[in-house]
Amino acid sequence: MGAAIVELKHVDKNYGDTTVLRDINITLEEGKFYTLLGPSGSGKTTILRAIAGFLNVTAGDIYIAGKRVNDIPANLRQVNTVFQDYALFPHMDVFENVAYGLRIRKVDKASVEKRVLDALKMVRLDNLIDRQISELSGGQQQRVAIARAIVLEPKVLLLDEPLSALDAKLRKDMQYELRELQQRLGITFLFVTHDQEEALALSDEIFVMNDGKVQQSGTPVDIYDEPINHFVADFIGESNIVSGRMVADYKVKFNGKVFDCADAGMRPNEPVEVVLRPEDLDITSAEKAKVTVSIDTQLFRGDFYEIVAYDDGHNEWLIHSTNPAPADGSLVGLYWDTEDMHVMRFGESEEDFDARLDSYEGE
Repeated sequence: MGAAIVELKHVDKNYGDTTVLRDINITLEEGKFYTLLGPSGSGKTTILRAIAGFLNVTAGDIYIAGKRVNDIPANLRQVNTVFQDYALFPHMDVFENVAYGLRIRKVDKASVEKRVLDALKMVRLDNLIDRQISELSGGQQQRVAIARAIVLEPKVLLLDEPLSALDAKLRKDMQYELRELQQRLGITFLFVTHDQEEALALSDEIFVMNDGKVQQSGTPVDIYDEPINHFVADFIGESNIVSGRMVADYKVKFNGKVFDCADAGMRPNEPVEVVLRPEDLDITSAEKAKVTVSIDTQLFRGDFYEIVAYDDGHNEWLIHSTNPAPADGSLVGLYWDTEDMHVMRFGESEEDFDARLDSYEGE
């Protein structure tokens, strides 16, 4: 585990009677790419603004590089922010936009020139130093905003949905550039987005937010393969979620049958939810089937077929297959590997999940 560069301990934020952050505990290590992921109003931008010093928290403590910063103003914290609208100065050229923060700090002229050129080289804009902001593309403006932030040599770079205004292709291109830049700089990035694919592609670790709380944190693979509760399973990617009962460790019952699973540590006959990702379902013969379904519709999505089917209990099943399904109305079997099925307790929090795991492994 690397050294902690940012820590939030039991942080709350209230606006009158409205609570927007609830007991937030987050640790960011040096040199990693983190993402706050969640729907609008989940609290992710509030966390970013609290770290930056743009708002005061109601309770709890914020540490940067081991120092409590609750009472330290934004301009004296070792972080910098790239805003959603970039907040560039239209009357200044590229060089002056990047140099602005250094000039405010009264850095000498020679150092300003060297540091600005170094920052622009980092974002591959050193050939556009005299260009006006209005003459730049959206992606170039985004890189100017990043250069202006990194020229001040922050410990942490905060990015508030900086790709949201870009078209789909440019957005994907900039994802690669952001990740590469973070690795070259070796500083901590904290990125805010509501785009699940973006978070999965960019991050070393994701904090999934909802209703002012961290629902789950972990690597993209952990979040995708082992969602803790219904919200995470439904919000991250696409899922088939069916109700069932935990018969015993490694045995779960749904659709009238008992199936082997990879989960344990729950009460016998406890109501649970079973998650199966669409890409983990294989269409097979009735003899090999774990569940039999009737094909309803299918759409070709380019690199896969998106197939909707229903079982005899009227549960909907979403299947992603590289091959088309038989004709609509056909009965087919569904098969999956045991390790591809994930069982969740109803409404389990990250703390509950960790405690259950620790208790079970200690037996």
